[in-house]
Amino acid sequence: MSLNVRPGILDIAAYVPGDHSLPGEGPVHRMASNEGALGASPKAIEAYRALAAELHRYPDGASKELRNAIGRAYGLDPEQVVCGAGSDDVLQLLVRAYAGPGDEVLYSRHGFLVYPIAAKSVGATPVAARETDLRTDVDALLQAVTPRTRICFVANPNNPTGSYVTKAELERLRAGLPDDVLLVIDAAYAEYVDLPDYESGLDMVRGAGNVVMTRTFSKIFGLASLRLGWAFCPPAVADVLNRIRGPFNVPAPAQAAGIAALADRAHLDRARAHNDHWLPWFAQRMRALGLHPYPSVANFVLVKFPSDPKLGAEAALKFLHSRRILPRRVAAYGLPDCLRVTIAEESAVKACADALEAFVKGAATQ
Repeated sequence: MSLNVRPGILDIAAYVPGDHSLPGEGPVHRMASNEGALGASPKAIEAYRALAAELHRYPDGASKELRNAIGRAYGLDPEQVVCGAGSDDVLQLLVRAYAGPGDEVLYSRHGFLVYPIAAKSVGATPVAARETDLRTDVDALLQAVTPRTRICFVANPNNPTGSYVTKAELERLRAGLPDDVLLVIDAAYAEYVDLPDYESGLDMVRGAGNVVMTRTFSKIFGLASLRLGWAFCPPAVADVLNRIRGPFNVPAPAQAAGIAALADRAHLDRARAHNDHWLPWFAQRMRALGLHPYPSVANFVLVKFPSDPKLGAEAALKFLHSRRILPRRVAAYGLPDCLRVTIAEESAVKACADALEAFVKGAATQ
């Protein structure tokens, strides 16, 4: 006897996260998952530990204190904030709520893999719009809209490319979308960006009924293992998400850690300063080696390798593994000649740059 699986489910290529271990002994430089370089705030760790004796208690299902803290930190109405088990949980909820069989979910060609996975999981068809120079192309997205389009995802900054869409471009996209298409701005890396023409989506949500912005505590706040994310939504969308999310979808220790992390501005500033220094440093080292680092405003660099197999991405990956360094394969994103490298702690960034220098010089002598 075999069970009937819903059409489309078995067509999904399961999401494969970045590697986190290597065979053998010795420490590993983990640079595959864009985790926060400085780890969690000591205050967040303390808040998490403080609830160890309360693990038998259910958490606040509404995440009220956490939503209030998010509201204070970003100047938002907490009633329009919905929390989830990571921002990918919120992204899945949005697709469940607004798309289904016969519908289309639009995203940029090299966008986050969760977008097409979520679409297929509800029977919708994912549609990938072309990019220009590994940047989201607003005109291509608008040209790909059909009467069946229900959601348009834009990661800003985008993972894995590190590029971003300007405020003017986002506003043009919103203006060009039909009113019944939900624009979801995935701003997981927003805290790393300090540019006058950047828009995370906060202001756009306030001015429209069909725009949602999602954020995460997994990156700059260093709380990836707690799976904590949130969305800022129009009131009607928040109401819908609260109807379908799990009743206790955010554990109490995660809520407490998130509240403490938001309050520790000094730790946040240090994390941002670390990235501001080591991101351009690493990119410059790559350029000096003759490799191509794509411009990035996030906490990672997408590095393109030559077509020569001796200098290619797979050969580089094998060499880095031999040095116990773990970058991210991105062939699943349609970028087989690239590796994505997290701007991790200082020792990891230096070790990766030195290893790639040895790789390039070694390949030149073969």
